Amino acid sequence: MKHFFKNIIISTTIFASSVSYAMDNQTIKIATFNVSMEALNYIDRGKSPNGDELSQALSQQHQQIKNIAEIIQRVNPDIILLNEFDRTDNNAIALKNFIGNYLNKSQNQQAAIDYPYYYQGPVNTGVKMTVDVNSDGKITQPQDTYGFGYFPGHFGMALLSKYPIDHNNIRTFQKFLWQDMPNAFKPMVDGKGYYPEQVWQQFRLSSKSHWDIPVIIGGKTIHVLASHPTPPVFDGPEDRNGKRNHDEIRLIADYLDSTVGNYIYDDKGIKGSIDSTNPFVILGDLNASDKDGDAIKAGISALINHKLVQDPHPSSKGGDLHKPENENSRYHTAYWGMRADYVLPSKAGWTIKDSGVFWPTKEDELYRLIDSRSASSDHRMVWVELTFK
Repeated sequence: MKHFFKNIIISTTIFASSVSYAMDNQTIKIATFNVSMEALNYIDRGKSPNGDELSQALSQQHQQIKNIAEIIQRVNPDIILLNEFDRTDNNAIALKNFIGNYLNKSQNQQAAIDYPYYYQGPVNTGVKMTVDVNSDGKITQPQDTYGFGYFPGHFGMALLSKYPIDHNNIRTFQKFLWQDMPNAFKPMVDGKGYYPEQVWQQFRLSSKSHWDIPVIIGGKTIHVLASHPTPPVFDGPEDRNGKRNHDEIRLIADYLDSTVGNYIYDDKGIKGSIDSTNPFVILGDLNASDKDGDAIKAGISALINHKLVQDPHPSSKGGDLHKPENENSRYHTAYWGMRADYVLPSKAGWTIKDSGVFWPTKEDELYRLIDSRSASSDHRMVWVELTFK
């Protein structure tokens, strides 16, 4: 991979942080949050984005972004993955703006919070393929891209950390080809491949990317396994997005087991899976549930029930009351009624101390932070507090 960001924001200001607490008690809080900041809801404005929207909004003290920052300050995670945070350039300028001008400043009387370490690598969304995917005689965005997006970096990801990131040992799997997964769920129509062969030969599996990011905590290395598989909808009877979602999740599960994941190669061409003796945490909006929604449930079920994974089952009263007719609603992380976002720690190295979903009830004053997509996001932050064994 070409771009590693080693920038460190240095500040003399004392920020509220759980760093000392985590070091003393070997306990950290890890979160994932689909912040829905991809071009600041351009769809609602009836126009296609060009990639400048996020930077423009950040420069204007945008209320949606302020609310997102307030949620992060209230939960105060030590490590957090942001999904749908556009990657607008190679220098993480928008991300540094968000940290410096929103998180580093008090929102609604909350203590400011700092993340001096971060990573935001390239993703497949909006990156044009060299072939005409939809056979309309031209190669355009978003139809002919490796992942749906109107510009490279659309719907991107970013990891923020209070602890140092080992940039030299980050592994990314942006360019792993779907066809190179053994027994891949290849989309088919009438016994033939849905995609023309020249498309299938270069189709990448990750709709965004898969990342293995080592974070150093008190001399220990933990691996953050971050991703954001495609939604398993917006397709036809070939179920191309459902099958891709399944295999993107399967890649995570296969990566955990050296006897299964030896086929996986990273963007440097290095093959092999993770050393599962190291503690890891799986993070991201996986767009799948084994109980609700349209995903092929075998994929997500295999992951959350993996022999090396423990599921904290984060829940909220707000989610429970949002869909009272659904017996799974207390575990939901998205407003439409599904568990989509996950923090899944390894069994090795961790004891689960606490977990939750930031979903205030309608009677709560904090409901203003989540009362609509434009307030913050259509997803809720999910967090888990873990203690080193």
